[in-house]
Amino acid sequence: MRKYYIDNIRIFCILLLIPYHTAMIFNNFGESWYIHSQNNTLATLFIIGVYPWWMSVLFVLAGMSTVYALKKRTPRQYAKERFQKLLIPMVSAIVLLVPVQTYLADKFFHNYPGSYFDHFSIFFSLTDWSGYDGHFTPAHTWFILFLFIISMISLPLMSWYNKKEHKRNSTEMNMIKILPMFLVILLCVPILDIGGKSIGEFAACFLLGYFVLGMEEVQNRLVKYRIQLGISWLLLIMIRCSLYQAQLSSGFVWDVEQRILSWIGILAIIGLGKYHLEFNSRFTKYFAPAAFPFYFFHQTIVVVTGYFIVQQLPGVFLQYFSIVLISYALTFLMYEICRRITFTRFLFGIKR
Repeated sequence: MRKYYIDNIRIFCILLLIPYHTAMIFNNFGESWYIHSQNNTLATLFIIGVYPWWMSVLFVLAGMSTVYALKKRTPRQYAKERFQKLLIPMVSAIVLLVPVQTYLADKFFHNYPGSYFDHFSIFFSLTDWSGYDGHFTPAHTWFILFLFIISMISLPLMSWYNKKEHKRNSTEMNMIKILPMFLVILLCVPILDIGGKSIGEFAACFLLGYFVLGMEEVQNRLVKYRIQLGISWLLLIMIRCSLYQAQLSSGFVWDVEQRILSWIGILAIIGLGKYHLEFNSRFTKYFAPAAFPFYFFHQTIVVVTGYFIVQQLPGVFLQYFSIVLISYALTFLMYEICRRITFTRFLFGIKR
């Protein structure tokens, strides 16, 4: 039985991409991103409060979805699907979409005088992986790359576990055992940390999604404690923003608080989502297959839109909301166009 609340949570997280990445244009923590406007505290606090749980939730949902995927697919079929849905679209995005972002970054910050096609010689050379200087980056497709690697590495372990006769007793997974599991994520942070994004950390989220949060009894327990978890989640977001405002955004306390916030946010979102979002509406039917294509398209469109808006319109709030609204419209327009063409459906993993 399909878990529609997982689809709806994923859709919410994907739709959050445009407000989040638009806020990056106004951050005040010194990250140039691909374009930059005025520093803004509200936009920065939005980023600070959202990032710790947002991407982690997507990896957990991928792990939970794999529980159900492997019930109706062989490991070979699962691997083939990952290749078609993740790897091919990621390569397509890196070749066709990401260079637009680095080209505009080079023009915005360094007044690059050459054409877009001339800039490919710069793009296909490596510096710090960020792409903010015009050089190579996977940009936002890092999530897809990590998810593909983690899925493939984890597949033998998940297949072995599925064949076991005696599995862990899910009724023993009470909140006393579930809550401290943020330590698993924290301990995995140093593993393959690339540019501040840890494959180990997100692999822990994926596997916790598969082995723990994929259990029906655990999901039901999170529903039972959804209010307490939701309140704790909001309090931890407020604490994180307060730490940032107090200039305490580094060190041991900052790192530990991030992983506690990440885990409590995950538990709260699953509990609240299972209780409120278990429906298959027209909204779900449209957006569920659009989620990954939306992910691939959105950031390039935000950068292109922002590049022109910040140079034409005055005021942070007018710029921010103009970029958000225009980017939503153009991203869905691009999706609608690409899903009608056989070749672009293949390139970006779009279902019929």
